[in-house]
Amino acid sequence: MLSEQIFRIQHQHPENLMARHFDAAYFNGLSPELQARLTRVIITGMQNPDSQMGAYAMNPDDYDLFQPYLDKLIRDYHGIEGELKQISNWDSDGTLDLASIDESLSNSSMRVRVGRNLSNFPLPGAMTRDHRIAFENSMIAVFKKLIANPDFGGSYISLTPGSSHEISHEQYLQLVAEHKMFKDMSADPYLSVAGISSDWPYGRGMYISADEQFIIWVGEEDHLRIMAMKCGCLLNEVFDHLHVSLDFIEAQGLVFARSEAYGYVTSCPTNLGTGMRASLHIALPRLTQNGSNVDLLKPVAKKLGLSVRGAGGEHTAAGAGGIVDLSPSARLMVSEGEIARKLYQGAKQMWALEQQG
Repeated sequence: MLSEQIFRIQHQHPENLMARHFDAAYFNGLSPELQARLTRVIITGMQNPDSQMGAYAMNPDDYDLFQPYLDKLIRDYHGIEGELKQISNWDSDGTLDLASIDESLSNSSMRVRVGRNLSNFPLPGAMTRDHRIAFENSMIAVFKKLIANPDFGGSYISLTPGSSHEISHEQYLQLVAEHKMFKDMSADPYLSVAGISSDWPYGRGMYISADEQFIIWVGEEDHLRIMAMKCGCLLNEVFDHLHVSLDFIEAQGLVFARSEAYGYVTSCPTNLGTGMRASLHIALPRLTQNGSNVDLLKPVAKKLGLSVRGAGGEHTAAGAGGIVDLSPSARLMVSEGEIARKLYQGAKQMWALEQQG
């Protein structure tokens, strides 16, 4: 029985939040149809017992529909007690100038991205091949307006076989190597079991602006991963660029899925709220033993509310001179402007620790 399998996981993998908070009485009280829907949401945590969250939403209304159960996972992961209601506010309350921390940070690599899903499609885990192609085609119409706008320009490329925008496999691999395009997800056991990587590469693609500072991934873990990036010292600029771009995209008639409690709906509950990850590259040679050990920095970063990755992203080593990727950990019950301030303050604190002999 499903309940027995989950209880075994609960004992063997207490870190698996899906199993930790599973309530057999709640599950058994659902209709057969809703039991089947919820099973799809948690199947990745059942077949991958070492999962931390162990759940991916399949439809935009899953978080509200299954709130009595999923709310426990969400609160546990995000460390939230009391009232839970996400508020959006992009005001960073001042100029966030990295050069004011140190002149050596005046040309930092800065990136801000958000996950977004449209309310009129199933989420990626429940999409069929036809859904994926239809979604991509609907976005191509939006991208044409971006391309026609002199503030954006650029082009759209597709991985969908037969698409008029299709690129070769070699071109795709080159974009992955340049960290512009996402990797083939079909090898990821968590995404595969959840159905998110199904039908690869249909419905997958990328819009890139003329200046290559604005990119939209189509068909990854969420319908859209929308990101702005640049090298500089004013964090406000990259946040403002993303905000203006999101407003333009929404003005084309898109309706992003939202939950009153949890904010922007994302496939993974870890990204709920703003759906945002904001990061910058900073050289911390002393704290990383000249880049040889990024893990040394993780406990320090955690105390400051930060996540740290290698220069090439998750599960990579630091770059030359100890360059690492810093980002605020919080997504939910924090505003976009607060994330900007947390990133600035986090960089300032890390820099101060690096300078200590």
